[in-house]
Amino acid sequence: MSEKLDALIDIVVTGKMKLAKDATQACLDDGIDAKTIIFEGLSKAMAIVGDKYAAKQYFLPQVLLSANTLYQGLNLCLPLLQGDGSASKGTVVIAVVEGDVHDIGKNIVKAMLTGLGLNVVDLGKDVPIKDIIASAQENNASIIAESTLMTPTLAGMKQCEADLKENGLKGKIKTMIGGGATSKEFAEQIGADGWSYDAVEASHLAASILGIQ
Repeated sequence: MSEKLDALIDIVVTGKMKLAKDATQACLDDGIDAKTIIFEGLSKAMAIVGDKYAAKQYFLPQVLLSANTLYQGLNLCLPLLQGDGSASKGTVVIAVVEGDVHDIGKNIVKAMLTGLGLNVVDLGKDVPIKDIIASAQENNASIIAESTLMTPTLAGMKQCEADLKENGLKGKIKTMIGGGATSKEFAEQIGADGWSYDAVEASHLAASILGIQ
C-alpha cells in the first residue's frame, strides 16, 4: 500500500482534521483513484476507530473527531465518483425521529456507515416519519436507520413499521433502530429488521443486511 494512503489512515485515526484534505489530495496527486482512497484508506481508518471505540480505547470525542476528519477526505473524493455506479454499496436514510433533537449518536453512525462505502442520506433530527419514508423512496434506499434517546418518541418508530407495511414497502426497505431508549426487545416487538447498541454494531448490522463485507 502507498505510504501516502498509510499516512491518510493515520491522520483519520488520530483525528488530525487540519491535515486530512492535504493528505487526501496528496494521494490523488500520487495517482491513487478516489474509490481506492475511500475503501482502502478512509473506510479502513474508520474501522480502526470503531475497533478502538469497542475496546474502550477511544470515547465519543475521539470518534467524533475522527468522523469529522474522515469527511474532509470524503468531500474531496465523492465528487470524483459521480456517475460511477459501483462507487456506493447501497443507500441508507438516517434520521432522529420526530420529537427528539439528540443527534451525536446519529452523527457517529452516519460516519461509520459512510466509511463502509454506503451512500448515507442524513435527514437530521426531529424528523417526521412520513418524511423519512418519502426520502427512502426518493433515494431508492435499502435501509432506514432511526434513532431516539427519548421514550415518548418510540411511538414514531412503531409508526414507521406500520406505515411501511401499509404502503407495501416492508421488506423492500429494511429498518434498523438504535439510541438510548431502544432495545433489542423493542425492535422485535415493532418488527424492525435490526437493533444496534452502538455505532460499531450499527455498521456491522448494515453490512449484514446488505450482504457486504
